[in-house]
Amino acid sequence: MMLSYSATPRFEPEFDIYGQKVDLRRFDMHERFERELTNMCYSHTNTLLTLKRANRLFPIIIPILKEENIPADFIFLCCIESNLNIRAVSPVKAAGLWQFMAETGRRYGLQIDSEVDERYNTEKATRAACKYFREAYEKYHDWNTVAASYNAGQNGISRRLESQQQTTALDLLLAEETSRYMFRIMAMKEIFRDPYHYGFVLYSDQLYRPIGTKAVKVSHTIQNLTEWAEKQGCSYYHLKEFNPWLRDNKLTVRSGKEYTILIPNPDDMQYDGKTFPIYNPDWVVDK
Repeated sequence: MMLSYSATPRFEPEFDIYGQKVDLRRFDMHERFERELTNMCYSHTNTLLTLKRANRLFPIIIPILKEENIPADFIFLCCIESNLNIRAVSPVKAAGLWQFMAETGRRYGLQIDSEVDERYNTEKATRAACKYFREAYEKYHDWNTVAASYNAGQNGISRRLESQQQTTALDLLLAEETSRYMFRIMAMKEIFRDPYHYGFVLYSDQLYRPIGTKAVKVSHTIQNLTEWAEKQGCSYYHLKEFNPWLRDNKLTVRSGKEYTILIPNPDDMQYDGKTFPIYNPDWVVDK
């Protein structure tokens, strides 16, 4: 039965995240999870938009996570970080789907300057996040702790594990933001499992349709991206829409460097009543 507006969410006593079991019978685990699930169920705008965007972005991001041998559930960390808004910028200037700070992004191989900011490149930012996750897992051997460190930093989590003599961040006394962060990821996964059960009524034509693109390899400087886009049969607006990592009206390409620019398929750009792929039929009521 769909959650009514006065209902408290109900859930199973054990939760699987990253392939690890979390026992929700312990009072604090139960209440921390319930708090985030309740909050998301009644904060409809961001959760609804995340569900809609997922139909376009999950097919791009999840295969990269799997290719990089990172649990696919880290897609829900991405949902928490940015609500799957590619252009998301936080008050402290973390940017993109994975909300990298500039210094951290560069550390994990992203180019960030006045012309190119690869924090807004879905594939490259996802691979950079995977580098972080692998590095952290080699240190902690616990994916929930890896997730907590993405929010609080590895140094802070490592100090607390040592000082509090614990092996997982789930059992640490942490700043409220990080303590809630782990359970927000879990709650997001739970809602994606069955949105209707938690009050989100979506029809297939309300999800954001995937848009195919043509990849154009660029190995020479482009002095005017507006003119270049027109030659590709694309407006400057749509060029930036599908390549938000381009931050200027020119692209300087240094010797030996190559960029991939995506040009949208015109046939995919219309909501014209035609059906389009639905990533997970369980998200919609008209399956």
